[in-house]
Amino acid sequence: MSTAARTAHFDRKHTDDLIAFLAASPSPYHAVQSAAERLERVGFRRVRETDAWDGGSGGRYLVRGGALMAWYVPEGAGPATPYRVVGTHTDSPNLRVKPVPDTGSAGWRQIAVEIYGGVPLNTWLDRDLGLSGRLALRDGSTRLVHLDEPLLRVPQLAIHLDRGVNDGLKLDRQRHLTPIWGLGDTTEGALLEYVAEKAGLAAADVTGWDLMAHDVQPPAYLGRDRELLAGPRLDNQLSVHAATAALAAVAEAGGDLPYIPVLAAFDHEETGSESDTGAQSPLLGNVLERSCYARGGTAEDRARALAGTVCLSSDMGHAVHPNYSERHEPGHHPLPNGGPILKVNVNNRYATDGVGRAVFTAACEKAGVPWQTFVSNNAMPCGTTIGPITAARLGITTVDCGIAALSMHSARELCGAEDPHYLAGAIKAFLEG
Repeated sequence: MSTAARTAHFDRKHTDDLIAFLAASPSPYHAVQSAAERLERVGFRRVRETDAWDGGSGGRYLVRGGALMAWYVPEGAGPATPYRVVGTHTDSPNLRVKPVPDTGSAGWRQIAVEIYGGVPLNTWLDRDLGLSGRLALRDGSTRLVHLDEPLLRVPQLAIHLDRGVNDGLKLDRQRHLTPIWGLGDTTEGALLEYVAEKAGLAAADVTGWDLMAHDVQPPAYLGRDRELLAGPRLDNQLSVHAATAALAAVAEAGGDLPYIPVLAAFDHEETGSESDTGAQSPLLGNVLERSCYARGGTAEDRARALAGTVCLSSDMGHAVHPNYSERHEPGHHPLPNGGPILKVNVNNRYATDGVGRAVFTAACEKAGVPWQTFVSNNAMPCGTTIGPITAARLGITTVDCGIAALSMHSARELCGAEDPHYLAGAIKAFLEG
C-alpha cells in the first residue's frame, strides 16, 4: 500500500455513472457508443479515417468497430508535443453467436454459440441472457442492437443426473454450452428474423452480424455497507469509463497542457489483440502520426513526440481472494478500495519498469489517491495486457495499472465501489502531466 495520504473523497456519482455505463454497454460496440456520447457532451467531435484531418486545437475521436481513439489537442501544441496515452480495451469474455445460429435437440430450440476469450464456463450456467451487438446491412451501414430481456439460458444438469458434480464439474465446450430459447423444431433464420424485427429491420436487409450473449441482471452495489460493486464486464469497461471521464475532465478544464492526452480503447484484447481494432494493429500509431502531421509535423517531429510519450495501460487486476490466499504472492495482497494497483512482472507480461513506476506514483500522489502493487505468485502463470504490445509496437514508455477485483472473466465480477473514482482521478492526473 502506498504511504500517500488517502485524501480523495469517494465520489459515488462516478460509480453511479459507471453502473449506467455498464448497463448501456453489453457489447464492445455499445461501450464505444457510450464513451463517445460522454466525450461529445464536452465538445469532442467525430472524425473519419478517410477524411483529411485539421491540426487545430480541441477534442476529436474516431470509431472503428469496437475500438475508440480520442485525443485532445491543447492550445499551442506543436508538431513535436508528446502524448500521454491511456490504453484500455472494450471487449470481455462471453458467448458469441455462430454464423449458422439456429439449432436444437430433443424438442428444444437452441442457439449455437462460440466461446470468446478465457471464459470460466460455469459462471454462464443458469443465467438469464439477452443478446446484443451489431447488424451489418445490405447498404454497408451497421445498426446496434441491445435486447436486454431474458431470451437465452444455458441450463445446468440437475444434481440428480450428475451426483459427482460437486467433486468436479466438467463441461464440454461444444455440447454443454448451447443456450435454449424455446420449444419446438429448429427453424433456419428464426434468430435473425427475431433480432432484425426488434431492430426495426427486415431480415433480408441484414447481411452479417456480430452478436453476443449478456447477463441481464444489472450491476449493483453489494455488501452491508454497499462498499463493493458487482457487475458484468468490469474487465475492462471499468477502465474505459474511468479513462473517458478523465479525458473529458481534462478537456473541459482546458489550460496549458504539456502533453496531448489520448484515449486508446482497443477491441479483441481477450483474444490476443490480433485484429484491425486490436492493440497489435497500427491504429493507435496511425492516429498519433496523423495528429502530428496535421499540425505541420515531419517524421523528425513524430519521432521526437514519441520519444517523450508515456502510455498508461489500464486493465483489471487480481485482489487477494480470501478463500484462496495461497494462490497469491505473500508480500503483495491488493484489496478493494485500496486504490489502483501497479502491475509488475519482470518477464514483461506487464510493461512496468522503474521509470513507469515513478510516473504512476507521481500521478497517484498528485490526485491524492492511495495505490497498491500487484505481483504474481512465482508458481502461477501471469496474465498480460495491451501494455507490452503497445510498448513494443510504438517504442514508448508504458506502465501497467488497474483495479483489484475478484472473479475476473466471470459473467459477473466484483471490485471496490471506491476504486473506479480513484482510478479516474489517477488517470486525470497522469493526462495532465
